[in-house]
Amino acid sequence: MREYRRIILIVLDSLGIGAMPDASGFGDEGADTLGHILERMETLEIPNLRKLGLLNLHTAGKMQGTDKPVGRYLRLGEVSNGKDTMTGHWEMMGVRTDQPFRTFTEHGFPPDLIAELERRCHKRVIGNKSASGTAIIEELGEEEINTGAMIVYTSADSVLQICGNEETFDLENLYRCCEIAREITMKEEWRVGRVIARPYVGKRKGEFRRTSNRRDYALKPTGPTVLNLLSEEGYDVIGVGKIQDIFCGEGITKSYHSDSSVHGMEQTIEICRGEFCGLCFVNLVDFDALWGHRRDVEGYAKELEKFDRNLGLLLSEIRENDLLMLTADHGNDPTYKGTDHTREYVPLIAYSPKMEGGKVLNNADTFGVIGATIADNFGIPMQKDMVGTSILDQLI
Repeated sequence: MREYRRIILIVLDSLGIGAMPDASGFGDEGADTLGHILERMETLEIPNLRKLGLLNLHTAGKMQGTDKPVGRYLRLGEVSNGKDTMTGHWEMMGVRTDQPFRTFTEHGFPPDLIAELERRCHKRVIGNKSASGTAIIEELGEEEINTGAMIVYTSADSVLQICGNEETFDLENLYRCCEIAREITMKEEWRVGRVIARPYVGKRKGEFRRTSNRRDYALKPTGPTVLNLLSEEGYDVIGVGKIQDIFCGEGITKSYHSDSSVHGMEQTIEICRGEFCGLCFVNLVDFDALWGHRRDVEGYAKELEKFDRNLGLLLSEIRENDLLMLTADHGNDPTYKGTDHTREYVPLIAYSPKMEGGKVLNNADTFGVIGATIADNFGIPMQKDMVGTSILDQLI
């Protein structure tokens, strides 16, 4: 261990800070998640993010940076071919993805995939379109219950989701169908990042409610990650929120499920009040799932303000030998066309009480800087094919 006993890495899921040079190739030219939120809202109550240097790195509207930031901050580009959650997180931990995951947002899943799914699950598929999970249950829940059909849908992410009423579908049967879907979608032309079981209860419209028995069937990372390296050396690797699902449990020594991003921050604060040695890796998904995809600028802004309040509480728990890192995994500009993620730079803001003042650092061309810095801190060499170069010497 070179500098820090504990590293707390928090991903503000989708908080991009401006289009990358190749954004036009993804249909995202001009996207700017944070900048456009600031322009639309003009001001936000985010004193802790401002103090750490976020607005020195990227600003818009009436808000300005601070003369004396306490954090070190830089902009990260993405080398992987994609703009989804798994691609972004995997790259943070050293894995470059050149073959992007498949999305089926515009037209649903192809007939051949649906036919194979129906044949093997012995159920007729209804839905097969991009939709909000709560909305499609309201639309088709009664038909599923009455006919024994199976609701299949997708979203702007690379995902195949199956809804099942717990009283009429049976949870174990729902899970079985999702396992079949996971096997089917291992084919390259149908390769989605995740298959998700979405159970719900209720008998009619207005009564349907999703339950906590969701189950994710994710692809494993295509190579070893920094999480694997840390856990193999005996360090704690604590996942909060979607981290367990994103990495399919690989390298995670303890996991906490979060009901919301606020809950995720509350869990992180409690974890930091206790003892661990290693990494606490946190994903706060509500920015993306509730506000970015739904193109809700005001909701996104309010989520940032809620995060900032909890960030203030977390900062009071950060110890001398702790390093806090804040970043994002892609963009999701709520002012942009469509409902998809956006190909953007992301911030990396680092803070420790032992730092002597904040400053801007040179931009980096890969999210892998994060994992390389973490590995370097714990004296663990990166493996040959991993991406990223450590900037630990600039964070002390």
